[in-house]
Amino acid sequence: MLVPLALYAVSGAVAAYFLFHAQTGQRGLEAKREIKAQILNLNAELATLKADHHDWDRRVSLLQDSSIDRDLLEERVRGQLGWVNPADLVVMTGADGRGEPR
Repeated sequence: MLVPLALYAVSGAVAAYFLFHAQTGQRGLEAKREIKAQILNLNAELATLKADHHDWDRRVSLLQDSSIDRDLLEERVRGQLGWVNPADLVVMTGADGRGEPR
């Protein structure tokens, strides 16, 4: 009578061990859920980076020798050199953005 009871107890302990690790182990269900959430976040980041890449490809293609966009080139030159066209209206604002002096 004690032998079958001991076998049931050992079998239950082994089954409980495997069930516990199937749920919380390194490759368990919780880890799978975390990995899926991480995959979703990385896919969203990848989509954003692909859109940025496409935008930069378009801007670079406008700066090629064969098809220079003069407006984009002028914008870049003004930004780099700090030049202002005499026809432009310049509004100076303070450091806080409300127009108050620094």
